Amino acid sequence: MEEVTHELVQMVAVILIFGMPVIAVVMAFLSSMHKKKQDKEVRQLIIENHTDAETAKLLIDEPKKQPRKKGPVNLDTLRAACILLGIGLGACIDWLAGVETKSIYFWLIIACGIGIGLLCSFFVEMHLYKKYGRKEESDETKE
Repeated sequence: MEEVTHELVQMVAVILIFGMPVIAVVMAFLSSMHKKKQDKEVRQLIIENHTDAETAKLLIDEPKKQPRKKGPVNLDTLRAACILLGIGLGACIDWLAGVETKSIYFWLIIACGIGIGLLCSFFVEMHLYKKYGRKEESDETKE
């Protein structure tokens, strides 16, 4: 009975780990669709009620999107996220391979996962630094 419960907990954990991002994306999509629908209804009501132009501008005040300035980037969060994803990848491989937690191989696979996460972070950071510049460089130029 204890073994079945343990396997059930592991299965639920894996489903939640992979299911939560999917749910987040679906909810963001539904939210944007709902907002578009509401905007369309407001515009239709404005047209049907023959509202003057000044009042319509106040009702449909869309925020102006300003282009993002190319400036320094701080990527500490990206690095931490890649490390955590690497730990998760290593733990998942350990679980699929059936490696005991007391074994040195368990920790080696986790360490390899962390290394893969840091490597991915390095390449993404290198690309973004080329595009936006380093934070340290811009701080030195201000002084």
